[in-house]
Amino acid sequence: MKLATMTSAFALSIFSLMATQASADATLDRIKGRGALTVGVILSGAPFGYIDPKTQEQKGFNIDIAKALAEDLGVKLETVTVTPPNRVQFLQQGKVDLLIANMQYTEDRAKVLDYVPTAYDRAGGAAVVRKDSGLKDWADLKGKPVCVSQGSNYTQPLIEEYGAVVKALPSQPESLLALQGGNCVAAVHVGATVGLLLEDRPEDWKDYAIPFPTELIPSDSVIWLRKGEKDTQTALDNSVKKLHASGKLLEFAKSNRLLNTKFLEEQQKALSASK
Repeated sequence: MKLATMTSAFALSIFSLMATQASADATLDRIKGRGALTVGVILSGAPFGYIDPKTQEQKGFNIDIAKALAEDLGVKLETVTVTPPNRVQFLQQGKVDLLIANMQYTEDRAKVLDYVPTAYDRAGGAAVVRKDSGLKDWADLKGKPVCVSQGSNYTQPLIEEYGAVVKALPSQPESLLALQGGNCVAAVHVGATVGLLLEDRPEDWKDYAIPFPTELIPSDSVIWLRKGEKDTQTALDNSVKKLHASGKLLEFAKSNRLLNTKFLEEQQKALSASK
């Protein structure tokens, strides 16, 4: 009886695995079948994703990448706005096919999700602080309240390496508002975003600066997928490599005013040479 139960359980697990793989392998076919790629994006501000106030259109580096991927697959693009607290849930529930949502690679994330191996950018965290705060480097945050977005990959190093007291807010705008309200001494977000914010809105941020000389844990920005979607992963990896090699990703970065394009320049050079 025990052997029969074990055999039945094993057969069920194999069946479940096969069903999962079949479903995963069909993802790319479903995208092409319905003629649309659905991408989860964050619209928290330039240069990655925002609403153009004049046209009400979605703009940004991540939006341009999503459009290029859809074009390479021969389908139209559909975007779904996600936030740091719900982006993984939206992906796992099938509300989006993939995420281009300011999520850098971490080992913990890779345990839950799959990702496109070729990174489309590399980004680190920058700390926005008051100019009169006296804060000069990451070590100065020890024991002090620091605001981040929920699910931020900066949370762990801020706590473990620098002893900060992290406050996680639902979004970057709310984190920055908390900084202005005096609820934290620093707000830590992707350097390209907050750097451009201070540059574009000098009156609103005249009392703030990014004084720390280094960025926090620069990490690969990757496209995230559900576990096991190997066909989709391969197709998108080929697309990202082509975008690097052709110089398109570098072009997108410059047109959206990314402040640091060194990684993209290196990738463009390496991948164009390997063609």
